[in-house]
Amino acid sequence: FDTSALVKRYVHEIGSTWVEAVTDPANGNAIYILCVTEVEVTSAITRRQRRGTLSATDAATALAQFRQDLADEYNTIEVTPALLATAVALVEMHGLRAYDAVQLAAATTLQAYRATLALTNLIFVSADHDLNTAAVVAGLSVEDPNMHP
Repeated sequence: FDTSALVKRYVHEIGSTWVEAVTDPANGNAIYILCVTEVEVTSAITRRQRRGTLSATDAATALAQFRQDLADEYNTIEVTPALLATAVALVEMHGLRAYDAVQLAAATTLQAYRATLALTNLIFVSADHDLNTAAVVAGLSVEDPNMHP
């Protein structure tokens, strides 16, 4: 899950209902996030609060729920030198923003690992058009929650 999609679980916007269903533990989906997603989700929520589009109470509730889900539900991928090297190559190839490239590098690395174990293909979930385009070029299956209003 890229942050652009995951934040929809905590802040109501287009695609939130779909993200909530996909991330519901009862559905049995393994949710993988990059370790920096904690920073990105916190930033996204606090920026909405500062802009006045999210109340302080709603922001605090969203952050508390995210932190609980982070501890209980998400599989976290750590950043490694090899992952950063892949991200640099993705920036050069697609002109991605830095964290987007690291997110995509993590997804492609995880997909390659899953392939060696003959596991089902990873589905990359992102609400970022440019990132989704690069993910498709990289050979990933992509779901955009904005396409599920």
